[in-house]
Amino acid sequence: MVKSAAMIRQSSLTKLGVMINTAVNSKRNSNGEIQWCFSQVKGTLDDDVTEADIISCVEFNHDGDLLATGDKGGRVVIFQRDPISKNCIPRRGEYNVYSTFQSHEPEFDYLKSLEIEEKINKIRWLKRKNQAHFLLSTNDKTIKLWKVSERDKRVEGYNTKEENGQLRDPSYVTALRVPVIKPMELMVEASPRRIFANAHTYHINSISVNSDQETYLSADDLRINLWHLEITDQSFNIVDIKPTNMEELTEVITAAEFHPVECNLFVYSSSKGTIRLCDMRAAALCDRHSKLFEEPEDPTNRSFFSEIISSISDVKLSNSGRYMISRDYLSVKVWDLHMETKPIESYPVHEYLRSKLCSLYENDCIFDKFECCWNGSDSAIMTGSYNNFFRMFDRTTKRDATLEASRDIAKPKTILKPRKVCTGGKRKKDEISVDCLDFNKKILHTAWHPTENIIAVAATNNLFLFQDKF
Repeated sequence: MVKSAAMIRQSSLTKLGVMINTAVNSKRNSNGEIQWCFSQVKGTLDDDVTEADIISCVEFNHDGDLLATGDKGGRVVIFQRDPISKNCIPRRGEYNVYSTFQSHEPEFDYLKSLEIEEKINKIRWLKRKNQAHFLLSTNDKTIKLWKVSERDKRVEGYNTKEENGQLRDPSYVTALRVPVIKPMELMVEASPRRIFANAHTYHINSISVNSDQETYLSADDLRINLWHLEITDQSFNIVDIKPTNMEELTEVITAAEFHPVECNLFVYSSSKGTIRLCDMRAAALCDRHSKLFEEPEDPTNRSFFSEIISSISDVKLSNSGRYMISRDYLSVKVWDLHMETKPIESYPVHEYLRSKLCSLYENDCIFDKFECCWNGSDSAIMTGSYNNFFRMFDRTTKRDATLEASRDIAKPKTILKPRKVCTGGKRKKDEISVDCLDFNKKILHTAWHPTENIIAVAATNNLFLFQDKF
């Protein structure tokens, strides 16, 4: 698929209704806390959101110049940082649409009579080795390696074919011409280089590229496979927790990730609230973990929903490789890889929902899978909540902030006010009652720029970008 930059920009924004809010003016108040504000809004907005337009994953590349989003319609949209905004003083975090392509199509498994959705579950970038960019994208069953490259020159003056590509009759070729290279409008081409299929019986929930940049893992509910990027027809099963009798099934794998430095280490989390660290040097099949991270349950908080809310929906290793964060339904925890007994830090995300667990169970919101992410220096954490709220925690100062990704306040230089939720009694002017929260609006997917304070937040079919300016 080849499109011009102008065509890509127009078609993707029209289809997806992507809204980019770039905040470039922020300042600290008297307490030293960061304030955020909008500077511009890009894209088109449509109140009639279709299921296919909902953003399902967000991922910065390793230098932060590209930002990829996937949606439930199987499309991948890549945003590129504007060079002017990057090089100006002060630096701004403005992104424009760079490329869009259909990564996955809906399929049907005739043997099992199951529909395979085109929804993009995860996107992971490979480190750049040449002028092209490479990324992995996956739906429930199939992983694809995409190459994204640019073309701004064309060749004219072929001897054996016309300019439209048709082959010329050799009898009419009477002279030898030297083809010439001429400039052309920038074309961005996305092409599938590898397709890794037929290796997972259950739905893929995670992919992670190894630090060696040659292998990667893919995890479903019961198994984790190890792939080589150059080999598509075979993978190696490194974790298998499937019981002999499926009636004895007690837990499933929820997330998995390679260590950012040690290529032999990886972690995976489970629905039982445990995280296992495995070393591929110890055994070919890593069913026996090297370390088990689990926090003892508080008996005072024991309830019917304890097992459900303790399930870990996401786990992310820090950039240094020393720590990791895990996200369960009500909190996000920081673990030291050298200490398995308990987390070194624990941050409640929306503790006020503990009294609402019964209604959240009835409307299935209790099964929502919130993601979490580190900032570039591992000093802050971000994760999402309901009502389009997202939470940020500063590990150094222990301050936290609740902000809202809302288009209603998306006016230039509008400062984002911290939001507070009232659980009972008299409600203050700037507070919102827990009974008024909209559980259909949720921030499940977030990403933090690897080196700067630029964050990406996906809210339904809208993509918000905020920047902190010191």
